[in-house]
Amino acid sequence: MKVRISIAAAILCIAVIITALSWKPVSHTPKATAPALLNGRYLFAAVPGVRDYLGYGGHGLVVFDIDHGHKFVKRIALNGLHPKSGLPSNVKGIGVSIPLHSVYITTLEGLQRVDLITGKLIWEKAIPNGCDRLSIAPDGKTMYLPSLESHYWNVVDCETGNIIKRLDGFNKSHNTIYALSGKHAYLADIANTVVKIADTKTNTVTGQVGPFINFVRPFTVNGKETRIFVNCDDLLGFEVGDLTTGRKLQQVVVQGWDKGPVRRHACPSHGIGLTPDEKEIWLCDGFNMRLHVFSGKEPYEQLTTIPLQDMPGWVTFTLDGKYAYPSSGEVIDVKTRKVLTRLQDEHYNYLESEKVLEIDFKDGKPVKAGDQFGLGRVM
Repeated sequence: MKVRISIAAAILCIAVIITALSWKPVSHTPKATAPALLNGRYLFAAVPGVRDYLGYGGHGLVVFDIDHGHKFVKRIALNGLHPKSGLPSNVKGIGVSIPLHSVYITTLEGLQRVDLITGKLIWEKAIPNGCDRLSIAPDGKTMYLPSLESHYWNVVDCETGNIIKRLDGFNKSHNTIYALSGKHAYLADIANTVVKIADTKTNTVTGQVGPFINFVRPFTVNGKETRIFVNCDDLLGFEVGDLTTGRKLQQVVVQGWDKGPVRRHACPSHGIGLTPDEKEIWLCDGFNMRLHVFSGKEPYEQLTTIPLQDMPGWVTFTLDGKYAYPSSGEVIDVKTRKVLTRLQDEHYNYLESEKVLEIDFKDGKPVKAGDQFGLGRVM
């Protein structure tokens, strides 16, 4: 018994000595935080931005450095969870208020406001009947927020998230563009052949453009608000409308490529954008996994086509028009048409999103923002 006690004591002694030798003071240094955005241009991609598929970049707001090869910078955590499953919900849209230094994310169920300086969630609000693709006024004070394919748009205060007014009279509210002039909002529901026009001073519908050949899907407008370019169901191509008269002007069909079935959106051409200088129109082709490039002026000559790695459902550009971003994740040099890289997250997974835009920072504060739509910017 004495021998056993002696051995146990010796083992305990050795353990104490080892612990003492290996002990280090506990560090109270804070854990490393995501880098602050000080000066530069950054691409913000909200995910899951292709339905609720987490395999396209996970969940969050992923930031890339535009001027340094579109390298991953950080991921900002988001809420926006399905209330029943607790899993990330589909992101439906993204917009920015520069005066409020905030980015807004819509999901199937609600609206989030995130501080661009701190990366912290300011508030999250459940919206009755859900949300679709929002658009924010140039002054950053209000947004037009469509209900989720219901019959109305909400006009929302960007600071509080409170609903100011509701605009009824639609079939399936969906896509929204707040004009760069701040005077009009263009409202397209996916069960209507016209795009309605709201006067943002009175928040009332005052006009429309169309009818187009079929239900209107994504669309874009030029900076002077004289032309609208729309995707339509069952059309591999686009149609052009005159915003001053409200009439459809012409249809442009993609030449040399067959129209076929698509995996998402049920629309051959879902995604269209003007380069900021309005010299070109870039059009998505889901079946052929291409971007078709057209001249931005009549007769809208078909110039070339760019192959992609996956089906595109959206396209937008940097403010200077140097880079194009199809939702399939490529970064394309607009001038040379070359694919420069593909967006990759912190785990080197390829990222795809239909909800991306540029935000520029100076001295740690956001000073300028692009848009998720490829808007013409010649004013």
